[in-house]
Amino acid sequence: MPLQAQTLAPHIQKINHEAKPWVFWYWMHASFSKEGITADLKAMKEAGIAGAYIAPIKGKTNPPLYEPVIETLTPAWWDIFKFALEEAKRFDIKIALLPNDGFATAGGPWITPQLSMQKVVYSTTTVKGGSLFNTTLKQPEAYQNYYQDIAVLAFPTPGGKTQSTQEIKPFISTSNGQDASFLAETGHKRNFGSNEPCWIQYAFDKPFLCRSIKISVNNFNHQSNRLWVEVSDDGKNFRSLGRLQAPRTGWLDWDAPVTHEIEPVSAKYFRFVYNPEGTEPGAEDLDAAKWKQSLKINGIELSSLPKIHQFEGKSGLVWRVGEHTKTIPDDLAIPIATVLNISDKLDARGNLKWTAPKTNAEWTIIRIGHTSTGHKNETAGAGKGLEVDKFNPEAVKLQFDKWYGEALRVAGADLAKQVLGVFHVDSWECGSQNWSPVFMAEFQKRRGYDPTLFLPTLAGFPLASPAKAEQFLYDMRKTIAELMHDNFFVTLKNLAQQHGAIFTAETTAPVMMGDGLKHFGTVDVPMGEFWAKSPSHDKPNDMLDAISGAHIYGKNIIQAEAFTTVRMEWDEHPGNLKTLQDRNYALGVNKLVYHVYVHNPWLDRKPGMTLDGVGLYFQRDQTWWEQGKEWVAYAERCQSLLQQGKPVADLAVFVGEEYPSRAILPDRLVNTLPGIFGDERVAAEAQRMANKALPTQKVAGVTTSANMAQPERWINPLRGYAYDSFNADVLQLASFKNGKVVFASGAEYRILVLPLKHQLNPNQYYTETSLAKILELVNAGALCIIGDKPQFKTGLKADEKLFNHVVEAIWGGTFENIKVAGSYYEFKNSGKGKFIKAPFLPQDFSFLGAHQDVLVKDTNGKEAPAIAWNHRKTATKDIYFIANQLDKERNLSFAFSVSDKQARLYDAVSDTNIPLKQYQVKDGYTHISIKLPANGSLFVIFEGSSSLKEINKGFNYIQYQNLKNISTAWKVKFNQSHGGPAESIMLDSLQDWSTHSNPQIKYYSGTATYNNSFTHKASKNEEIWLDLGEVANIASVKVNGIDCGIVWTPPYRVNISKALKKGQNQLEIKVSNTWANRLIGDQLLPEDKRITKTTAPFRLEGKALNKAGLLGTVSLLKVIE
Repeated sequence: MPLQAQTLAPHIQKINHEAKPWVFWYWMHASFSKEGITADLKAMKEAGIAGAYIAPIKGKTNPPLYEPVIETLTPAWWDIFKFALEEAKRFDIKIALLPNDGFATAGGPWITPQLSMQKVVYSTTTVKGGSLFNTTLKQPEAYQNYYQDIAVLAFPTPGGKTQSTQEIKPFISTSNGQDASFLAETGHKRNFGSNEPCWIQYAFDKPFLCRSIKISVNNFNHQSNRLWVEVSDDGKNFRSLGRLQAPRTGWLDWDAPVTHEIEPVSAKYFRFVYNPEGTEPGAEDLDAAKWKQSLKINGIELSSLPKIHQFEGKSGLVWRVGEHTKTIPDDLAIPIATVLNISDKLDARGNLKWTAPKTNAEWTIIRIGHTSTGHKNETAGAGKGLEVDKFNPEAVKLQFDKWYGEALRVAGADLAKQVLGVFHVDSWECGSQNWSPVFMAEFQKRRGYDPTLFLPTLAGFPLASPAKAEQFLYDMRKTIAELMHDNFFVTLKNLAQQHGAIFTAETTAPVMMGDGLKHFGTVDVPMGEFWAKSPSHDKPNDMLDAISGAHIYGKNIIQAEAFTTVRMEWDEHPGNLKTLQDRNYALGVNKLVYHVYVHNPWLDRKPGMTLDGVGLYFQRDQTWWEQGKEWVAYAERCQSLLQQGKPVADLAVFVGEEYPSRAILPDRLVNTLPGIFGDERVAAEAQRMANKALPTQKVAGVTTSANMAQPERWINPLRGYAYDSFNADVLQLASFKNGKVVFASGAEYRILVLPLKHQLNPNQYYTETSLAKILELVNAGALCIIGDKPQFKTGLKADEKLFNHVVEAIWGGTFENIKVAGSYYEFKNSGKGKFIKAPFLPQDFSFLGAHQDVLVKDTNGKEAPAIAWNHRKTATKDIYFIANQLDKERNLSFAFSVSDKQARLYDAVSDTNIPLKQYQVKDGYTHISIKLPANGSLFVIFEGSSSLKEINKGFNYIQYQNLKNISTAWKVKFNQSHGGPAESIMLDSLQDWSTHSNPQIKYYSGTATYNNSFTHKASKNEEIWLDLGEVANIASVKVNGIDCGIVWTPPYRVNISKALKKGQNQLEIKVSNTWANRLIGDQLLPEDKRITKTTAPFRLEGKALNKAGLLGTVSLLKVIE
């Protein structure tokens, strides 16, 4: 008998609604229609979509795109929203709603400045010792006239007397002759810019003492914070002080300048040299380095004041990570005993009356207060307003009530219960905050001391000592992180729960100061996001945050905002999105939320409404929408399996205790685990980071660094091992059982890793509590790889004695250095376990009892690249997902670390089970030869006990005999409403539409129907397939009027056995391409002759036409032994 494919895989016959994908359903520009809503929901239902996240985006345009205009918050808006819920009920589509108008983050017109996100602001004044100060004290920045004092403090000016370029104006010149005189001024929006290496020079009449440099930008600009600093006494002979080191930054980073410490220097000439060579390639936590590395700088301020290095980020005002302060000696710090609280000397009108003590020549008065950050829910329409204070639970409750609460009231209890059951916080796009009216009390409660006298540290002043100042700033960031979680996410969780809603959320990094994993323990369903064809905006760290957060906290469903595209090129189709989808399934995603389905109010305009050109274009007017349901079905089948059991990973990597923190990307582990990554990867990473000549790439018209650590280059990075990142929160409840470290959620790992210094933990911050727990686990039997010895304590209340004790217990003592399989490794025993020093040089952990989970080799016996995989385990099954990330068929040898179960293959594309004809159990692995199509994927499922050690009865794939090629002429009918010809055409041979001489075909986008016939001599029990050869881009097949299926990815092949008859057979193939060709063709026509109508900007100038149609060869295949 031939190797038969068994349909209707038994493990997914039962419908799992959780496995069905959802969509983001954006309602644009106050342009909504009831008929459009009905059509949208009907299309979703028919495609297999289970739910939609509704988000109205932006207000009306001028002139309006659609009338009548329906602005959010109006009665008409709530009326059409309720209509959508009613229709969703009719079509059995569930609805999710966000906290506000727009998609980010949580704000509205009801949020006053007092209830908005807050930040610390300050002004400083100097006064001579012994003199009376009796005048109005300058009020710090105030947003919309809202300002509240926190304290007025005075202290001796560090270093004696202040001088800065605010008061002592330099003569400014540049090497290229460009005007830069404004760089020493404030309050302007001008930039000095250059695309070529150059220098800016500050010249003083007398030597200027400089201890700190403040860099200001109008937008983010990486090069501004990596200038070389040179000084001279004569303007001719310059010596280098080194290069400024940019902090790690996310986006929205322009909310604050960057102040750099430098070694104290007195000189008449200062040069700031711009040379981008050696720039690190960009990343999510180095966002400004992604782009063209030009210089664009707004201000350079030199000061004699010693300032805590990059204090703006350390204060929590923005999401940044910077290195510990190094150059300020303790004797330049401000003794805490000399800080005076003179708040009672400030009257209600802002007048300060105070006599400075004679003990010091100069005193600094700092007025510290808070105001709104001014951030709004920027993507909103009429519901735009200030972002809610994330630290104030009462303000958060108000925000919930004004939007989601109102939606519940409008819907009514019954409708809301049936349809509106998900509350979602989307990606964080509202900046950070570092104060609130509740902050002072919360700080004292959580940190155990009054921070008032340390508040000048928020302005960069080194209080007590540089180390103590850093510890205070750490306490600030930790408090911010806790409040964001406890007072925002926990409050929303409770509110959602009270109203019967599931709470979902995306990541907070790299925008909001905090622990990027912790809130995933509070939400019901974590969500990340991945982007298609958008390296500038892709979010691999977002995905790892959500995946690791879900794993360590025991959340089974991991959603992904899927396929977001910065600039649509209209060439998207399931086949060119599959590898991206599969790669994220391999990482741990098990539920897609397609981004984006945009509500189209028109029934007669296609492609119609879009997210202003942002994609994915996934909506009812997509050319391949009807056939695309098979792609959605593939997602559902995969997700049904990937939601079973628990994830399997061997390594747990500690993110450390810096704030902000987030999951650790694989490229940050290469220096810690070089042996595991392998020599080739280590060399490639060194070359990537060197970034010689700053190579760029242009994708979808967006130019970025070509050397970013793009996720498609990091498939199976640990070569058979999987890892999760974990935080201090889950560590505290960990235990050691049965040879593994086990978190409270049940997640278990064989090896703990405390990495070497990396970008997001350059100071190796660990608390003594966490280190004591690590020591406890190792003494109980755990294995732990350790990086650099911590040098810095965290908060001001850190237990120094315990810290020193656990650091010595872990990093001290004698480590043995032994050779394993040709590589040395250093370790010491501790209790029943081991500490192992990084870098770890052996190529695997097998000698430590941790064997690779999956091994993949090619036909030459070499390690096969570009195979993504995932392993989940139930009480009775091991489920592996494997995916070929290359666009070519591959014969591969897999070894899975399961040796006691029966294996089978399941193809989620065709929904077929394939029994194995060949495998071998050896050395604890089941070895299976598997053929994967181009971009292909399979599940390997181990279930049921098996004593067989080897089977060799054939191949683990279907073999075919070519019976005939269909070479007769084809009749092809195009859709006239899509611009196709009115009459059918005949093709003697299959042809790419884009090469046809008829412009109606050349530029056609849509579906065309191919008809042909063939004869067949039927035999009993034969299995016949139709192979379409090449298809651009998706096809459905009927034989004799019987539906035989849809093909959307290689191999383009369907089983037609059930439809065949003896003799003449009628063949119908419907093929759909993408919108690109029609949009390109329409640009050649007068506007009134164009077929397409869309709100997306046209960006396909100069683009070649895409292949389109049935390209063949079309063949009849017979399954053979």
